[in-house]
Amino acid sequence: MSEMSREEVEALISEVLEVYPEKAKKNREKHLSPNDTSLEQSKKCITSNKKSLPGLMTIRGCAYAGSKGVVWGPVKDMIHISHGPVGCGQYSRAGRRNYYIGTTGINAFVTMNFTSDFQEKDIVFGGDKKLAKLIDEIETLFPLNKGITIQSECPIGLIGDDIEAVAKSKQKEHGKTVVPVRCEGFRGVSQSLGHHIANDSVRDWVLGARDEDNSFEQTDYDVAIIGDYNIGGDAWSSRILLEEMGLRVVAQWSGDGTLSEMELTPKVKLNLVHCYRSMNYISRHMEEKYGIPWMEYNFFGPTKTAESLRKIAAQFDESIQAKCEEVLAKYQPEWQSVIDKFRPRLEGKRVMLYVGGLRPRHVIGAYEDLGMEVVGTGYEFGHNDDYDRTLQEMGNATLLYDDVTGYEFEEFVKKVKPDLIGSGIKEKYIFQKMGIPFRQMHSWDYSGPYHGFDGFAIFARDMDMTLNNPCWHKLAAPWKKSDTTTEELAATA
Repeated sequence: MSEMSREEVEALISEVLEVYPEKAKKNREKHLSPNDTSLEQSKKCITSNKKSLPGLMTIRGCAYAGSKGVVWGPVKDMIHISHGPVGCGQYSRAGRRNYYIGTTGINAFVTMNFTSDFQEKDIVFGGDKKLAKLIDEIETLFPLNKGITIQSECPIGLIGDDIEAVAKSKQKEHGKTVVPVRCEGFRGVSQSLGHHIANDSVRDWVLGARDEDNSFEQTDYDVAIIGDYNIGGDAWSSRILLEEMGLRVVAQWSGDGTLSEMELTPKVKLNLVHCYRSMNYISRHMEEKYGIPWMEYNFFGPTKTAESLRKIAAQFDESIQAKCEEVLAKYQPEWQSVIDKFRPRLEGKRVMLYVGGLRPRHVIGAYEDLGMEVVGTGYEFGHNDDYDRTLQEMGNATLLYDDVTGYEFEEFVKKVKPDLIGSGIKEKYIFQKMGIPFRQMHSWDYSGPYHGFDGFAIFARDMDMTLNNPCWHKLAAPWKKSDTTTEELAATA
């Protein structure tokens, strides 16, 4: 339970919104709310997936980021062309630590930047010919690539390059999969539409490739891991548990994923979805077309991991269910020792979260396993079905904030006074300068994995290392220092 009552949370929201003009205030108050666990649908208390107000410093990304940076980018044996100016490709590569097995530049290309590097003349005369030439050069320089995607940047949608025609022509010429993705950054209200567009391109250009191929030997225990991006090795940690309980992981994507695995996914018996926001679209499609059921799972913290493993095992026969219990018994001493070590150091600490994808709700259980309390959470680009899944994970009257602005987040933190903040790189240095312990929860702050029982040990260590670091007692926000202190620091610099 949050320490603040519903009335106190509502008063806090009203106070923070006072600085806005009336129109902006009216808009933003729909996105801020105390949690109500009695509701089944979040739309009765909070609005989401709406266009951000100009000038309010949203922390969202764009549709290109959702496609290239999330869904397609981690597919390791394909080359992903950022079609447009160099900047989008440069700033969307190698940032999320999507681990993979392979030799970079030979048979894996995740951390490389391939771009058509648009110049002024390309905007004026079009970039189709340049794109075609680029694909030919890629085939010459990197012949072991298994396919290519064309990730459109904003100018492509404005000038009308026919990337579909180029893709069809080059696919026929080179005999490889070439996927056009209309993910121009200006589409939609956030990176969420980019996920959807990318899923649709997987549906239209990849999934049917082996429908008539019966050479793959199927088993009754075939599953696919979908929506795990292997940040810091997350998917590997998850895969260990699934395989130990007797399942065969035929495909995992996008993290450490391959084109072949994506093509084989329609042959599995169950799709396991970790990031619902980014991959529910393709999972629903496979359920409709191929009859493959899908289910969400949560491998953050021992409580949620055990709960998810049992739900997964329940989809199979008694032998899998028995092996599941054996796996849980095997790892119980391991995770219990982690709790015994770190819970006394973290008990009662309060956390505020603001992340994308699944984390604003999935990591709550891991914090609770350590005796910590999540006192505020929100999504950068969530939809109401994300908040529907969050209502019951949070305490009643806990502060919820959707597409929170930089100003709002800072003011909430000042009033709620959490012991720890888990958010993204854009927020990290603001709160560190305020002297508040912070973990970067988009890419695990150069650590990980955090999934599974092995990952929980790292998660607990990182939270303790951050929160109980003595440096925070020696820091003061620059605006809180006296003039004398500032002069003394300047004199010793």
